[in-house]
Amino acid sequence: MGDPVVIPPRSGAAFTLDRGQTLTVIDPEGRQVSDLLAFARDDLREVISSGRTLDYANRIYLTTGDRLYSNRSNVMLDIIEDRVGRHDFLLTPCSKDTFRIIYGDTDPHRGCFGNLAAALEPYGVAPDAIPVAFNCFMNVPVDGATGSFTVEPPLSKAGDFITFRAEMDLVMALTACSALQSNGGSFKPIQYRID
Repeated sequence: MGDPVVIPPRSGAAFTLDRGQTLTVIDPEGRQVSDLLAFARDDLREVISSGRTLDYANRIYLTTGDRLYSNRSNVMLDIIEDRVGRHDFLLTPCSKDTFRIIYGDTDPHRGCFGNLAAALEPYGVAPDAIPVAFNCFMNVPVDGATGSFTVEPPLSKAGDFITFRAEMDLVMALTACSALQSNGGSFKPIQYRID
């Protein structure tokens, strides 16, 4: 195992992952979200799908043993170890518009969406191709009676992680999330390791 790669606060990274390799996303300081995207390397139009994944899992909160599916119903990633058990696959990556519309920021940060778009551009992924991300460590409780939800601080503690195994050759992207409200009020790094 090599040393983990560090994604600085409020930034993102993209890289390739070969079929059979594992990706471990680590929260080194605790209570920090990481948006995860996956694209099929041989056809970037095949992309991670929250809708397909949640349909097939038949639940909102995914963990060890669950699979992340593409928009073509192919398995992209298997969750093989999860130390947290609470991740979000409902909310889109935060963006300038998120900060402007929801939080009233007058000079908004580009957010995870902007960071993902910049990181994925060299791989040929256009901004309009960016889907809803699998938000590692994000904590979004849902009221079963009303359907309303809140964004709460992540349950992850320093050193917690989630590990995925690639089921196809992928282009991946990760962020260290840029929304204060998602990260318990502070911005921290994210780490990842490929084995």
